[in-house]
Amino acid sequence: MSLTSDFISELIRAANESDRLTHYETSRLFDRAIDTIRDMREQTGTVEAHRARDVLIDLRISSERARDLSAKEVRDALVDAADVIRTLKIVLERTP
Repeated sequence: MSLTSDFISELIRAANESDRLTHYETSRLFDRAIDTIRDMREQTGTVEAHRARDVLIDLRISSERARDLSAKEVRDALVDAADVIRTLKIVLERTP
């Protein structure tokens, strides 16, 4: 299994246990997801979106507000991050 697949699994596992995560763990996962998405977007040549609904903006806000998020909000953000990373992984695997 690749490091990317491992991280996707870690995000999904954390999402399923979001009520047990500390604020620090939650924030750290969001930050790692942000870094991973940025790196993968760079590798794919995807232009970083500067839209109000960009997942990176949502993750940054979630990271900064980790202490105030409900377990459901944490779960939703982690699943969104895993989905974006999975999609970028597929794109990278198809790129020659």
